[in-house]
Amino acid sequence: MFASFKKKYFLSDKGISGVKRGVFWTCITNLVAMAGMAFLFQVMDGFVKHLSEGADLPGAVPFAIGLAVFFAALLLSNWQQYYYSYCIYYEECGNQRIEIAERLRKLPLSFFGRRDLADLTETIMGDVQVMEHAYSHVLGELWGAVISTSIVFVGSLFFCWQLSIAAFWSVPVAFALLFATRKPMKPVFERNRMAKLKVTQGIQETLDCVREIRATNQERHYLAGLNATIDAAERECAKGELVNGLLVNTAYAILRLGIATTLIAGASLIAAGQIDFMVMFAYLLVISRIYAPFDQALALVSELFVSETSATRMRLIMEEPMASGTADFAPAGHDIEFDHVAFSYGAGDDGRAGERVLADVSFTAREGQVTALVGPSGSGKSTCAPGRAVLGRHGRHGARGRRRRVHGGPRNAAA
Repeated sequence: MFASFKKKYFLSDKGISGVKRGVFWTCITNLVAMAGMAFLFQVMDGFVKHLSEGADLPGAVPFAIGLAVFFAALLLSNWQQYYYSYCIYYEECGNQRIEIAERLRKLPLSFFGRRDLADLTETIMGDVQVMEHAYSHVLGELWGAVISTSIVFVGSLFFCWQLSIAAFWSVPVAFALLFATRKPMKPVFERNRMAKLKVTQGIQETLDCVREIRATNQERHYLAGLNATIDAAERECAKGELVNGLLVNTAYAILRLGIATTLIAGASLIAAGQIDFMVMFAYLLVISRIYAPFDQALALVSELFVSETSATRMRLIMEEPMASGTADFAPAGHDIEFDHVAFSYGAGDDGRAGERVLADVSFTAREGQVTALVGPSGSGKSTCAPGRAVLGRHGRHGARGRRRRVHGGPRNAAA
């Protein structure tokens, strides 16, 4: 299971380790909370026996000790769950942003010609944020609830299998409904994402062109277009939320049907003399707690589906081949030598000969050094401009190839 999580949700080794621990501590927290229901049952059972059979009331000291142990265990498990469900995931998402940015830095320029800048920004910021929320609020919560509920269900079968089925049947049915709609909902999620991407593109274009927009008095035109894009994104978001809300609330209704079936089955079994009231009471305590871990998971399970698309987009960037070449640049033999160079401006419209500004100039621009050309305007510095190249071990741009020689002799150029 966790191996598929690593690929599906674009997790590192440390991230998948955090998922395992988050699921584990979520499961422990749910079981500790359920143990609190068992503790409450024992107390109520003692009071019922005192009233019906005249038994002694439960001692205050064992009650106080049990209560203290329960709260200590609940505090410890909640702290561990919080750390592995939030802190670890936030660190993981930060590393994902850095990893993607480092990969982008090493990709060839042709990649950026194929991809829109706003799209890449949305991946680094938006998609990673979606993953961050899915990690911290859904992934551990969902699977921890599934595991803990399965343990409680198996244990409850030993007390009354009829009431166990009546109480737990609604859990798999509710989630089956949401997972069955996973594929039909995918186009809705994709349209929503594309609408948000258009908003990002519109805002970025407006900021990039703000000078031109103000200079040409196009503020009203651009803002009208941007507002239309934002309105379209809001409509798509509303449609997606409406469909998703209907599905989630239907799943909620199905989940809570387990309470009704437990009451009906329990009343029937009590009437038939197969169980007593305290068994029925125990299952009512169970169902008062067993559905709680699924509330948040049901509300956000669609976000888990969206996160798979986000993870795929992030993974595609990481699978792009990096630019070829070496990281080190160590040129050798790249001096530029001027040998007896002369220069004069071309003849004017009146046919007069051009003015000579350089005569018999010789110098060498050494590799790894800066050669400065100083002189008044029109003195021929541009002729010698290659001599200003900065060449060296750190990959600064300049003349390339073997040593270049510029030979002299009178030359003319148009003014």
